[in-house]
Amino acid sequence: MRRRISDNTLWFWVFVGPFAVGLALFTYVPLLWSVYLSFFDAHNTVSPTDFVGFDNYTAMLRDGAFTSSLGTFAVFSLFIVPATYALALALALMVNRTRRFQAFFRSVFFLPAACSYVVAALIWKLSIFNGVRFGLANTVLGWFGADQTAWLSTTHPPWYWLVIVTVRLWLQAGFYMILFLAGLQRISPRLYEAAAVDGARPGWQVFRHITFPQLRTTSVAVVLLLVINAFQAFDEFYNLLSDARGYPPYARPPLVYLYYTALGQGQNLGMGSAGAVILALIVAVVTVFQARWFGLGRKEAD
Repeated sequence: MRRRISDNTLWFWVFVGPFAVGLALFTYVPLLWSVYLSFFDAHNTVSPTDFVGFDNYTAMLRDGAFTSSLGTFAVFSLFIVPATYALALALALMVNRTRRFQAFFRSVFFLPAACSYVVAALIWKLSIFNGVRFGLANTVLGWFGADQTAWLSTTHPPWYWLVIVTVRLWLQAGFYMILFLAGLQRISPRLYEAAAVDGARPGWQVFRHITFPQLRTTSVAVVLLLVINAFQAFDEFYNLLSDARGYPPYARPPLVYLYYTALGQGQNLGMGSAGAVILALIVAVVTVFQARWFGLGRKEAD
């Protein structure tokens, strides 16, 4: 018996060990080193000696560009979180009601999630929302006699938000659709049978009183993941808006700002690390607040 337990432990570490070592080396060690750098004056070096305490944190919080990047995140979240939630739920409801080819539609809607953010951003930038008459969006507008629009450089009105939000929506809606599908398939058919016996009309009434409340846990998880992913937005912003002249001063999310702070011309790794720690703390606080607000993990009353 003891030998069997020992063998199981050995094989556990044989399979899990390489992943654990990789996780420690490429995730936890860099995170801890970033926290360490945030307390030092680290210009062009990852092994600084000049301890500055919380000066980097104070400078970041007083930096208007950093606080503006947080505002960009807030605007992006207001657009992308409810839009993705609504679209993913609608797709899940339609696919779940499909009697034939359900696997086909599930695969088709999920397929964009496997696409690279960089590739999708370049397709949106060069083919769909190109600022010249050859772009698909301007071609369609030309059919109705509308003028061409420079989608990514027009700030009044800010058309660039349409490009950024639609590419992210296309990329991630299918993934969250799968989460909602899993939640829908966990709902007991007896609930719908009881509702039919009680005279509930199919459609909005059943969805409002049965389907949507039963998706509460899934909805909380989806909203949490959407907010965290919005904080981590980088690829689509950088590849859509940057060019040979650099990145424009508008629509600069936190990770793009920190990228230029730590790896740009100044190479200020201390300031960049402090901003990363602040951003991580904000994500943690927002996540905990949302979990408490939605009652995640709270035992339901009998």
